[in-house]
Amino acid sequence: MTAPDFFAKKSRGERIVMITACDYPSAYYADQAGVDALLVGDSLAMTVLGHSSTIPLTLDEMIHHVRAVCRAQPNALVIADMPFLTYQGSQDQAVLNCGRLIKEGGAAAVKLEGGSHVAPLIRRVIQAGIPVMGHVGLQPQSVHATGGWRVQGRKPEAARTILEDARALQDAGVFGIVVEMVPVELAAVLTRSLYVPTIGIGAGVACDGQVQLFHDLIGMYPAFTPRHTRKYVDAGTMVTDALRAYAADVRGGAFPSEENTFHQPDLGDDASWSS
Repeated sequence: MTAPDFFAKKSRGERIVMITACDYPSAYYADQAGVDALLVGDSLAMTVLGHSSTIPLTLDEMIHHVRAVCRAQPNALVIADMPFLTYQGSQDQAVLNCGRLIKEGGAAAVKLEGGSHVAPLIRRVIQAGIPVMGHVGLQPQSVHATGGWRVQGRKPEAARTILEDARALQDAGVFGIVVEMVPVELAAVLTRSLYVPTIGIGAGVACDGQVQLFHDLIGMYPAFTPRHTRKYVDAGTMVTDALRAYAADVRGGAFPSEENTFHQPDLGDDASWSS
């Protein structure tokens, strides 16, 4: 899977499946499931590192996780989020930071939050040979400015701004745009108006594809379950039950059993060889 394949899928009317992956196991199993793209999202600050938002994540931490995902050698396209304050400064430094995720991390593309104001930077990054995905609607790195985790674009003026932002990102050369937490009617207009694919999260079924968090889908993020996701398995409960069973077996002497034990007859049981 490559960035240009996103356009081909949209032209054929094929839905794009994207899922977050933060480490080797999540990347391996998601790729085995046949997803099209793996997003090493800054959401890992919350789902993996335990922060209350995405903002504390550093570039070095992101590179660390991108490397782990790439070690799974996925067929899916690996896209890395640019963490907060790694691209809001000078364009020169931002381009270098994007390049680190490609050169050091091994990602094939990067994703930046923001609208018209980041379009000039996106052009610079693409000129450097780095594919870029955009992100409009709710932008987790800006939740303090937008009033929290709430649906964006409900009013006509706000909806027009999001549409203008998406068009600016398209004109800058992005290969796809994540559309987060907007009314389904707005997402439908965006998808019809743009020739680049839209990837929805909390934006309804009208988008060209969907992205969800690995940990939300399998029930492994205990803090909360967003309304826009669906828990396909309660892996958190399953893991807890399994570990309780292990603890009970250890305390009751049932583990390790004979099948988990190694023998060397020459040593014997009296440990006389150790004297």
